[in-house]
Amino acid sequence: MHNRRNSLSQQVIETVGERIRSGRYGPGEKLPTEHELIEEFGVSRTVIREAIANLRAGGLVTPRQGVGVFVSETPFTQPFVLEAGGGGVLAEAVAVLELRIALEVEAAGLAAARRDGETLKAMGRALDAMDLAIAAGGEAIVPDLAFHRAIASGTGNYHFVNLFNYLGEYLVPRSRLNTSALAQESRGDYLRHINDEHMRVYEAIEAGDSEAARGAMRLHLVGSKERLAQGAG
Repeated sequence: MHNRRNSLSQQVIETVGERIRSGRYGPGEKLPTEHELIEEFGVSRTVIREAIANLRAGGLVTPRQGVGVFVSETPFTQPFVLEAGGGGVLAEAVAVLELRIALEVEAAGLAAARRDGETLKAMGRALDAMDLAIAAGGEAIVPDLAFHRAIASGTGNYHFVNLFNYLGEYLVPRSRLNTSALAQESRGDYLRHINDEHMRVYEAIEAGDSEAARGAMRLHLVGSKERLAQGAG
């Protein structure tokens, strides 16, 4: 279902993007409403919102609170768009983890150097929520995302937050794969292992130790990559 939603979202992105580039939707012009786009494309609200978030990340559109979504005044810079490669879902998940390593290791270091109480509280809430989700037998995707989003916010650099929000569920491989099976662990053991790694990142950020935070985040993400690579071999 998730792959189908991504495919539908990509269709909306390509169609609306082409209309902007061709001038059908001119700079500063308001896009059709969310409801109109849902009717036109025959897709869900979630698909439309994901497409708009992608177009926004690419600099093509600008939402205005309570007014609508508008074509950017200078929309023709080359946008960054995360697209599936040709190697399948597993290869894509590994590729996204490599991107995350490059970004989130430094984000952890910055969050440690600039640590504040709100960041630590948000991380702590996410750790607790993940423990509860694991105990309930869930996948704990939402608290996992919340933990990493708190670190992105803790950098004090909104570009990290914007890119994090753009990537969304791409950040969590188990939203598309049975990662515990690939790692040859029970789901509960697999998720507890992940949250133990989160805790080490939290402790380093709490201590204000940037190098330790970078190291803990690298171990976490490289470990995730290696667990996926087991299934690719």
